[in-house]
Amino acid sequence: MPVASPDASLIPDASFVPTSHKGLTYPFGHPDIEAAQLLPVAPGVHWVRVFVPGPLKHINCWVIDDDDGVAIVDTGMNLDSARDVWKALFKGPLAGRRVTRMIGTHFHPDHIGLAGWMCDHHQCPLVMTRGEWLTARMLSADARDAVPAEMVAFWRAAGWDDAQVARGTERGWSGFRRIITPLPLGYRRIVDGEVLRIGGHDWQIVTGSGHSPEHACLYDAQRKLLIAGDQVLPRISSNISLGVTEPEADPLGDWLDSIARFRQLPDDLLVLPAHGDAFHNLHVRLDALDREHRDRLDELALFIAEAPRRAVDCFGRLFRRAIGPELLGMATGESLAHLRRLEVEGRAAKDVVDGVWWYRASNPA
Repeated sequence: MPVASPDASLIPDASFVPTSHKGLTYPFGHPDIEAAQLLPVAPGVHWVRVFVPGPLKHINCWVIDDDDGVAIVDTGMNLDSARDVWKALFKGPLAGRRVTRMIGTHFHPDHIGLAGWMCDHHQCPLVMTRGEWLTARMLSADARDAVPAEMVAFWRAAGWDDAQVARGTERGWSGFRRIITPLPLGYRRIVDGEVLRIGGHDWQIVTGSGHSPEHACLYDAQRKLLIAGDQVLPRISSNISLGVTEPEADPLGDWLDSIARFRQLPDDLLVLPAHGDAFHNLHVRLDALDREHRDRLDELALFIAEAPRRAVDCFGRLFRRAIGPELLGMATGESLAHLRRLEVEGRAAKDVVDGVWWYRASNPA
């Protein structure tokens, strides 16, 4: 497959080595973006990379020219290293520019960790969907230090042992509010299909669900750009978790439905993801994400047909790495999401024995 090169008229001063992998083309290759560097991806649209701890290593944020200022999409976590990146940018290439609006794709702290700080410092509005805003406010307002009994029961239902529960309770409960800055009391709501006029260009809001309640992506049809957040990532699948706040939800079903909706967008967009590198061939990636989860469901259905399983028993069938304490929570949520999807599809049934959820095939034949 030929690899498309970035338009030299858009990026005159950069030298890139375009690459291709698994049907995706990366017009900028895999650039080593330095801290406090603005990398242009289209006229008036710039790529900023901010460090985050853990296996993801970074988050991509986007700076869009907006009249006499800039609109910012996502910020990174509430970490000194992330603040330093933004401070350096506003002392350097963004000196004298105001922030016109702070857009959060979704509520996760690597995306809105510094949103409150940015809004306060620049006196700009926070722009989010209602589902993401309310979830962020709910989590930051729950100031309990001790882990609630409902959470412990949820862990035990998934099959956590005493040592795992003890580690979970040692971490405490109100971690979310410690890794974001306080959000403003008000916000500007955006909805699916709405068009934001930013810097003379129209950006349509396209929402997805499953990874988070009402994730907002920004689609510029004229310039064929999609700021995708965590909704479409090039090399990994976003975490799809069933959680204690809505234990009878079907997040994986929501995710698969969202993939189908995003297929309605053109295939030739330049996708600007929150993690990984900018890429072309959106539909190839959507098809791969859909196939990956459906294959996992089929494998899991066979696994529970052999014998009843708990969520923790399913890790080896769902993940390609060992699950240590740092990944236990996400792996548990992801396993439960897949098992719940099998329930919804009529392929699994759940039995509760001494508070533990055991999943079995509803039709072993």
